[in-house]
Amino acid sequence: MGKQEELFYLIRADILPESISKTLEAKKLLDSGEAETVNEAVERVGLSRSAYYKYKDSIFPFNSMMREVIITVSLNLEHRAGILSEVLKFVAERGGNILTINQTIPLQGLANVAMSIDTGNLSLSTTDFLDELNAMHGVKRAVIVGRG
Repeated sequence: MGKQEELFYLIRADILPESISKTLEAKKLLDSGEAETVNEAVERVGLSRSAYYKYKDSIFPFNSMMREVIITVSLNLEHRAGILSEVLKFVAERGGNILTINQTIPLQGLANVAMSIDTGNLSLSTTDFLDELNAMHGVKRAVIVGRG
């Protein structure tokens, strides 16, 4: 028998049991660096360690689940030294995290590059990100060819 399919629910925070709400608060303290250890986090929110460990891998803020989006971008770049480096720098400066990158051998002065980018921490919308990417010197074309 295969693994049972996981079910997810969207629940208003005010109806959650206190231990689940406090688990979320403790995770937030740990993620932000306001608490350095689980012990410190659970003490600050008034939660037992056992309750924290019971729920920590099963509850997440809705907005954090929605922001984790991976896009695949296809780019046609001029075949000149430094263009790809500038694109990589651009992605990093805007909070994108490149997961994979593939480049073809340049033909007729253009190289195709496909990148999978985690956009969860982008400092701008994916539309603005793509517009700025297309405006870069040396980028002839950039399009989103997939979302995951």
